[in-house]
Amino acid sequence: MSLASLIGACAAPTETTGTDVGKPIALRWRSAPSFASLVASRSASVVEISTLRIGRDENAGGAELEFAPENDFADRLAWPLPANVRISQVRDLASGVILSSDGLILTSAHVVVAIDEARVRLHDGRRLSARVVGTDRATDVGLLKIDATDLVPAVIGDSSRLAPGDWVAAIGAPFGFQGSVTAGVVSAVARLIGGAGETPFIQTDVAINPGSSGSPLFNSRGEVVAINSMIYSGSGGYMGLSFAVPINLAVQVAAQLKAHGEVRRAQVGADFQEMTPGLAQSFGLQQPTGALVVRVDADGPAAKAGLVRGDVITAFNAAQIPHFTDLLQLIAKGQPGSRIPMEVWRHDAQHTIWVTLEAHRPPSAAPVADLATDWADGLGLSLGELSSAQRRQLGIEGGLMVREATGLARSEGIRAGDLVVAVNDTTLERVADFRRSLSNIPPGRPVALLVMRDRRFAYVPVQLPRERARP
Repeated sequence: MSLASLIGACAAPTETTGTDVGKPIALRWRSAPSFASLVASRSASVVEISTLRIGRDENAGGAELEFAPENDFADRLAWPLPANVRISQVRDLASGVILSSDGLILTSAHVVVAIDEARVRLHDGRRLSARVVGTDRATDVGLLKIDATDLVPAVIGDSSRLAPGDWVAAIGAPFGFQGSVTAGVVSAVARLIGGAGETPFIQTDVAINPGSSGSPLFNSRGEVVAINSMIYSGSGGYMGLSFAVPINLAVQVAAQLKAHGEVRRAQVGADFQEMTPGLAQSFGLQQPTGALVVRVDADGPAAKAGLVRGDVITAFNAAQIPHFTDLLQLIAKGQPGSRIPMEVWRHDAQHTIWVTLEAHRPPSAAPVADLATDWADGLGLSLGELSSAQRRQLGIEGGLMVREATGLARSEGIRAGDLVVAVNDTTLERVADFRRSLSNIPPGRPVALLVMRDRRFAYVPVQLPRERARP
């Protein structure tokens, strides 16, 4: 029985007894599904991977075993290293799944990047050398190749059909225990994690441990629906939160790795975020759908097409955008050089903008700046102005540094060190700009503040007080 229906509609139990008023009601629920037949029929498509890195001379005492959401991908599921030991060889364990009978193997990129040797252990005990066909750190997908034939490929499912509450199971080699099975349910879909790019992860409560990276996640029909990628942990071990790359995305990436050795993505030169009811009200939309533009590259395709911060993209190439992750996937699938129409909501009106996609370029980093004079407003914000040199360093047109956040602002997650870059679509350079922008919005209405934190942008809806404090 899937728990998805329980979560969505509180499904009734299969049997009830004791109907008298005031008497307890006994409930009998269907038992969880057995994955025994799945394990028997699908284990042959799961492999154990051992890797070797030579010549890496590091002080392991500073190594982090905890997954940090604000950091880039790292091998958070590798074997823990002894403290304060300088090493010249590092051996890691991982898992993988067979994609084709001639030896293509799908796994996690973070365990096969910059390795000197990889060996694959098949279900029948054979150990074969493997070469890295390609890796994509953005999605944490890696592709290996072994010289073998007549292998048992996995049955690939459709990850778009997964819903919270669906039963899933992983088969992998945690701590080297090959063929280990763990099961649980889907906790969430399309989960974005800071520092892990724009991959819409599938979150589960399936136990994942060192050696499980790259292991397949199966649905109750024995189809692979995701590749286990990472855990969220305060100890380096499993704590109930696991994240997997949807198989639909992983297979697309693997196809490009096989063809080109790399992933060729399109981009529009803009960043987006999810719409919420509060943001929709701030921008005059009836429904919280579409992708809200939070940043536009000055020389990118979006800027050339006329897209500006505060626009809401509601359709891309005639495809509606219910969630902003849908837009990210559509852009990534596009071909550089193609000219695409976008439906954009701006200033309470719908517009059509044509954008020419370009090849993706990695973003550049920016340093952190100091701040100057501060001022307090009625939202609980104490703000400081940035110099023009500091704005150039940060790569932004304007912005006010948050010295302190209390009251309404703090309750919405704004904190000291953030930059308030804009009010709705109005860029802020001086505190006077902030004061003037707020004065044009009726008391009690929501306002969208564009906030920059760790070089990432997001709109935050804040309800204006009905009676504002005067500066």
